[in-house]
Amino acid sequence: MESQGVEDLLLPQEILLSAGVHIGTRVKTRDMEPYIYKVRPDGLFVLDMEKMNERIKVAAKFLARMNQSYIAVSSSKRYGRTPVERFCELTGAKPFTGRFTSGTFTNPIFSDFFEPEIVVVTDSIADAQIVEEASLMGVPVIAFCSTDNSLKNIDLVIPMNNKGRRSLAIAYWLLCRQLKRELNELSPEADWSVSIDDFETNL
Repeated sequence: MESQGVEDLLLPQEILLSAGVHIGTRVKTRDMEPYIYKVRPDGLFVLDMEKMNERIKVAAKFLARMNQSYIAVSSSKRYGRTPVERFCELTGAKPFTGRFTSGTFTNPIFSDFFEPEIVVVTDSIADAQIVEEASLMGVPVIAFCSTDNSLKNIDLVIPMNNKGRRSLAIAYWLLCRQLKRELNELSPEADWSVSIDDFETNL
């Protein structure tokens, strides 16, 4: 990981390392094995930052093809709520934070019924209900996943630490910036006025 491709990371390696975006859990699923770089002496599995980087680029290209108002972005996790809401404010996507109500995608008579073209989730386990409903409707799902996640009904995985407050802020900031680049709303060389801090949940 250190020797090749690091110069192409969307953020300097030091920033990613200091936020622990590559730090997984002490549990690994078979689904996530291809995205694991190594295991540390303390038993924590380490994710491959280059693969995270590649998948953010792929996800942004995919999202750029969609009507932004029909992108659903979900986090039932506390630390994911501010990043999701900020991402949606800047892109026009629809946020689903906190508890997801069953039937939101599948029951047309439900008052808050919504038909997404694509769904982005913060955690395939914590956001299992929204993943299941998207799958029932044949809607593709992009998921941020750590070493302990299942990839059932996930179409595109972005491997990263999806539990850390700073890590989630960076993940959504990167995806948002890359999406704006794909939409030609931001030049690849231009500095973005929005900071990572703007995406981070306050304690």
